Amino acid sequence: MGVSRRIVLGAAVGACVSSLAGCDGNRGEAPRPVGSDGASDVGVRGTSTHPTGGMAVSPASTPTPLHTAGVIGDGSSRDSGPQPHQPRARRLAPGEEPPQFVVLSWDGAGETSAQLFSRFRGVAQELQGAMTFFLSGIYTLPEAKRMAYAPLQHPVGSSAIGFLSERSVHATIAQLGLAWQEGHEIGTHFNGHFCGPGGVRRWSPADWDREIDQAVGFVSNWRTYTGFTDLPPLPFDYAHELIGGRTPCLEGQANLLRATRVRGWRYDSSGTGTQVWPSRFATGLWNIPMQQIPFPGHRFEVLAMDYNMMYNQSRTPNGDPGMRPVWFRQARDAFLAGFQRAYTTNRAPLIIGNHFEHWNGGIYMEAIIQAATRMALYPSVRFVSFRQLIDWLEAQDPKVLRRLQSLPVGRPPAGGWAAFFSAS
Repeated sequence: MGVSRRIVLGAAVGACVSSLAGCDGNRGEAPRPVGSDGASDVGVRGTSTHPTGGMAVSPASTPTPLHTAGVIGDGSSRDSGPQPHQPRARRLAPGEEPPQFVVLSWDGAGETSAQLFSRFRGVAQELQGAMTFFLSGIYTLPEAKRMAYAPLQHPVGSSAIGFLSERSVHATIAQLGLAWQEGHEIGTHFNGHFCGPGGVRRWSPADWDREIDQAVGFVSNWRTYTGFTDLPPLPFDYAHELIGGRTPCLEGQANLLRATRVRGWRYDSSGTGTQVWPSRFATGLWNIPMQQIPFPGHRFEVLAMDYNMMYNQSRTPNGDPGMRPVWFRQARDAFLAGFQRAYTTNRAPLIIGNHFEHWNGGIYMEAIIQAATRMALYPSVRFVSFRQLIDWLEAQDPKVLRRLQSLPVGRPPAGGWAAFFSAS
């Protein structure tokens, strides 16, 4: 699956450093390895927000076949009702400091022989939280059926990220069902990941509608495309559950926001920004961009994404092995620096976007695990999906939310949270 992907480079703040890419942090030439309602209160420390409600789950297990009541379409999915293990959003009490939210999101989200999807489901268990998996729709379409995909302005059956093997498609579908049952969000990274000249920047709103329809169609009709009979239906209606996404290379957002299909969404995470509290677009959609964070050893900040760090360190997914310990510490400490800056000042949610890749020997996978494990030791830290973050934002007093949004990067509330919120 070693197909090239265009990428975002994160160099100086708000800038790209190469004409070869946009500003995504997404993959470039990145060889892959072969091959009951558990609701709880999001605002109270000590109340479990474990996505499995405290139940032990084997991350790499195959889902137990589910009953077929409420099956949809060709039987690829069924309506299971409200998603389990969703925390109840609570409005802050007067003068209460906000939680420190951390959103771990994954672009592509396919399960290959490296089993990174299942591995990070296990990590989420340890963190007692949820994640967002931005699924590339064609990851439910075996390579042998690639001609079912008709990308815009490209030949039928083409993709900048290739297609998964039948075995990996089977594993990906299994992981999607398990992840949703555990409380994780399944968003979209669209399909073919076309960036740069001739890519998604040139797509019209109607083009985006067509791309979204295809992504939803592949996920909602995987039985038709794969012929698999040994997997249960996905326990959710993807057309209903899909409320947000991230575009390839963080390109094409302007026309995406004008697409008809996006009007029913709740957020978009296709932009770049700083560590401040999210606000809404004029359309009412929440704007939750990738954030610039401190980058130890550098005089510029970097997007909180593994690819951006890798590109600024080695320019290649397979850099000098002798430098990997240094790069690992830089990546881990960058995530931690972004966390500390928010936690000790404005408490803006920390937004991290990674990929299931073994770039530079897998150091970025280990960096995020170590960083997140340390973050989890602090009081009032919540690992949530974008959906859960938005539920909390929308539950707040609008006046309180406006005050939070007024705090600049790295600025603590003057006089403490009680005084800050009581100020006119």
